[in-house]
Amino acid sequence: MDEKSKKSLFRACFFALMATSFGFMLRAMLITEWGVEFNLTKTQMGEIMGVGLWPFAVSIVLFSLIIDKIGYGRAMAIGFICHISSLVITLFANGYWMLYMGTFIFALGNGTIEATINPAVTTMFPNEKTKWINKLHAGWPAGMVVGGIMAISMGELMKWQYKIAIILIPMLIYGFLMLNKKFPVQERLAAGVSYRDMLKELGILGALIIISLIVFEVGNFFSLSLTVEIVLIILFTGVFGIYTRVPGQPIFIILLLIMFPLSTAELGTDSWIVDLMANEMRNLHLQPGWILVYTALIMTIARYFAGPVIEKLKPSGLLIFSSAIAAAGLFFLSMATGIMVFIAATIYGFAKSYLWPTMIGIVGERFPKGGALTLNVTTGVGMMAVGIVGAVFLGFAQDKGIDNNIANYDRANQTSLQAKYISVEKNSIFGTYQTLDIARFEKAPVHEREIIENSMFEAKKEALKTVAVLPVIMLVSFLGLFLYFKKKGGYKQVEIN
Repeated sequence: MDEKSKKSLFRACFFALMATSFGFMLRAMLITEWGVEFNLTKTQMGEIMGVGLWPFAVSIVLFSLIIDKIGYGRAMAIGFICHISSLVITLFANGYWMLYMGTFIFALGNGTIEATINPAVTTMFPNEKTKWINKLHAGWPAGMVVGGIMAISMGELMKWQYKIAIILIPMLIYGFLMLNKKFPVQERLAAGVSYRDMLKELGILGALIIISLIVFEVGNFFSLSLTVEIVLIILFTGVFGIYTRVPGQPIFIILLLIMFPLSTAELGTDSWIVDLMANEMRNLHLQPGWILVYTALIMTIARYFAGPVIEKLKPSGLLIFSSAIAAAGLFFLSMATGIMVFIAATIYGFAKSYLWPTMIGIVGERFPKGGALTLNVTTGVGMMAVGIVGAVFLGFAQDKGIDNNIANYDRANQTSLQAKYISVEKNSIFGTYQTLDIARFEKAPVHEREIIENSMFEAKKEALKTVAVLPVIMLVSFLGLFLYFKKKGGYKQVEIN
């Protein structure tokens, strides 16, 4: 494959990834409006944002198992059909379930697309995988920037249906660019690595992680009992184990586990950042969506020009640096007011830029025998973790924070606002909780509304402080990996022939 063909295919992959983030960005900007129009709780809003992530993981993993058989072009066509179908359902949504299903189908399309583009790019640029994966994943924040600016420019009075419809623009662009494109033979196949050897890189432990995540979330969707879920996990993992008979690569398993806090710190926070920082942005007389656009712009630039940074720090050193700065940025963001919000967002945006694509790059460089599977399972675990746990956790933390803050106010002032307004019982993966009765809240006297709104504002800040702990966990983990590689003579890319 000549250089011109490589660059042409890379551009098509880049715009396809931009299209996937358009949907994420617009849903993040519209989730608060949907909450008001359809009387959604914070946790239901979190579930809608979450379902934009975990079906992605299901499709990216399943297509990784068969993509070398069905072809990369066909996979892209399936992703395109999912995107168009999702848009139609969302435009005609009349409540929680249609919003949920529209987001679900869009996520399936996203996973199909990324199952294709990640292995395609690492195959085209085998000697600079982390650099080009960072460049490719600049397409994600680039789509957020373009989509966000377009939606904001339409104004707050514009109906949300018109805003969500602009997703059609990048869909049609990548659909056109992908026409008649030829994909390279994936490096695993070119090197003659067997299908079973690819599965062995994942191993029994890796399969246990991703199968458990898929079964628990799909089981939640179909209301399966815990016993049935456990039986399914044992069955699927057992079959995989009988076929592969190896536990998997230890370092790869560690990287999969690190994806839990990493994905929540990045995508989980992105899912809620507009809602979390809405009050501070309005105090600056700015549309809240600008905070997400701003951090996405920083990510786009940082990722696209990541080459010199990767060369200087090496992938393992870059992850240590990014984790430390991300922890500081999130904590700073939880306390920032006024113009300091943008300074904190700058730190946070820069730090989180390199985490996700560098993790994928390391997997591609260290475990090339895993082909599309190990690359995409890494992404799948991250998306699944934030979809099942991360986004819902941030929503749950806010609901609980509001409940606790109002209870504290009642005790201090001998009032009964908690019993009066925090009266709707809901269920989530974190258990039963009491949430705000929105209909009653909207009819509350002005002074009681102000008290509750202040409690909601403080709960949002507290949620950001909570998530700031996650990059600290990542930092400790990456320091351990750095010492491991140092003991082995330094970080080196593994070659297969």
